[in-house]
Amino acid sequence: MEMEELRHSQLKSWIAETASLCRPDRIELVDGSQECYDRICGRLVDAGIFKRLNQQKRPNCYYAASDPDDVARVEGRTFICSKTRDEAGPTNNWMDPEEMKTKLRALFSGSMRGRIMYVIPYSMGPVGGKSSRIGVELSDSGYVAANMCIMTRVGQKVLDALGSSGDFVRCLHSTGHPEDPAAENPHWPCDAARKYIAHFPEERMVWSYGSGYGGNALLGKKCFALRIASVIARDEGWMAEHMLIMGITDPRGEKKYFAAAFPSACGKTNLAMLMPTLPGWKVECVGDDIAWMHFGADGRLYAINPEAGFFGVAPGTSEKSNPNMMRAVSSNTIFTNCALTPDGDVWWEGIGYPIPKGSLDWRGRVYDPARGEPAAHPNARFTAPFNQCPAADPGSGNPEGVPISAILFGGRRASVVPLVHEALSWNHGVFLGSTASSETTAAAAGQVGRLRRDPFAMLPFCGYNMGDYFAHWLSFGKKPGLKLPKIYYVNWFKRGKDGSFLWPGYGENSRVLAWIFGRCSENPAERPGAALSPIGAVPRPEDLMLKGLSLSPEALKSLLTVDPSEWTAELDSMRGHFKLFGDRLPAELSAELEALALRLKKAR
Repeated sequence: MEMEELRHSQLKSWIAETASLCRPDRIELVDGSQECYDRICGRLVDAGIFKRLNQQKRPNCYYAASDPDDVARVEGRTFICSKTRDEAGPTNNWMDPEEMKTKLRALFSGSMRGRIMYVIPYSMGPVGGKSSRIGVELSDSGYVAANMCIMTRVGQKVLDALGSSGDFVRCLHSTGHPEDPAAENPHWPCDAARKYIAHFPEERMVWSYGSGYGGNALLGKKCFALRIASVIARDEGWMAEHMLIMGITDPRGEKKYFAAAFPSACGKTNLAMLMPTLPGWKVECVGDDIAWMHFGADGRLYAINPEAGFFGVAPGTSEKSNPNMMRAVSSNTIFTNCALTPDGDVWWEGIGYPIPKGSLDWRGRVYDPARGEPAAHPNARFTAPFNQCPAADPGSGNPEGVPISAILFGGRRASVVPLVHEALSWNHGVFLGSTASSETTAAAAGQVGRLRRDPFAMLPFCGYNMGDYFAHWLSFGKKPGLKLPKIYYVNWFKRGKDGSFLWPGYGENSRVLAWIFGRCSENPAERPGAALSPIGAVPRPEDLMLKGLSLSPEALKSLLTVDPSEWTAELDSMRGHFKLFGDRLPAELSAELEALALRLKKAR
């Protein structure tokens, strides 16, 4: 790339400064063309990082396997480097920004020797949209460059929109593995022992060193779209959320849009492109992971999906759980840490058929069930273009966004939490979001199955003090003229005494969505009923569309039961959770907690 071609003087200077520090062999602009993408993928194949999959089965698809020490988000190595510790808050790791820059400059020094530094200009959201934002990532990873071409709108059109003086988020990434001409190229370049993912919110900047994996390295994803964007959203009066966006159409042709926040690997993608079992109902996908939401001139809440692709968890994805996603990953997809079959295809646990004999596991070994280890890593991923989803919503590319009628929170809870309940008010809905909890999954490094509070499913992703984040949400309830969405809490994962799931899930979740859909009707006569419980409005069996569903009365009763004694036991956990935020916890949430305690006491 000729530096003279760049019109934006600050971008040009930043590239030059970074090249001087990191010392790449050369600099290359990722222009967003198919030719550019193919060239990057070809280099990765030549380096042994990518394998071309069977072109008859999966045209233009590639396979990569990471270093075993670089397989997930590393929350312990992720920092919010705000000017003060209080601004980062108790849920984030903090380091003084100047101290972090000093530490990272030493690591970045010469870190790209022998490598290409890719300049990746990208737009989060439709290019030029008023709700969209631009970032530029400088990375020495071809894997990152290829994935960013799928996950975002990349290239010259973004530079054109940026112009000569537009604002952009600076994203610097290095695998921390300069190439040694005398040695073979590493299978997966990284510096596994020294990872840092550092965010500088006041400067709208991200520096990531040492990891080549997913959200640690694709800096447009969680780093920009949530951690940095949440700060921008607070400052500008909108919301950057870890939420899917789905359109739901009933048999009469009426359509509503929902946004939903679940922790990673808790079924967001499956829900976003669900195939309803209810006759005449349709679900379409606007986005499966991130929502940027703003209130329009009409007072309604509108949402865009800032991404252009899916970076989804592969294990558990099947023709049963998500046939639309199985179609979406049939071509033009990058698979990471799946198993590799002898005929050049991919396989993972839960795909719906046995692993072919002679397959290689994600570590490159012939799969042997006697090891007791999965063939695909539990956090194995696919990166697929959004426009390949058969259930893509027609409004998904609308830069104005789609109007949101309901917001859903949820997580994995084996007990206590019913199938669905409706918040009593906006403040009570914010309370539900602020106390959301889930059993941890393999999407983050650490213990699997541990229960943790994950407010708004944003615990790893909020870029500032979460007490202030709660206050930001509450502030919308105080603004006159806003038509606030209703708020719900769902739990598909409640288990019976034998440990099995009580609710069949997947397409049957449409029965819960249909109840929510009806409850959002502007015509009170069309709203299905509910029983008022201490935690909110819960449907009775007769309020749900259950025809054709094989579910025992005992299972249904358990799914819809609110046990005051179980919820009373939750109060101490909620109080301990709220203590984390000290005097930054909004008084409204303390009031909601005590009101819940009083309702539970009266119900016992």
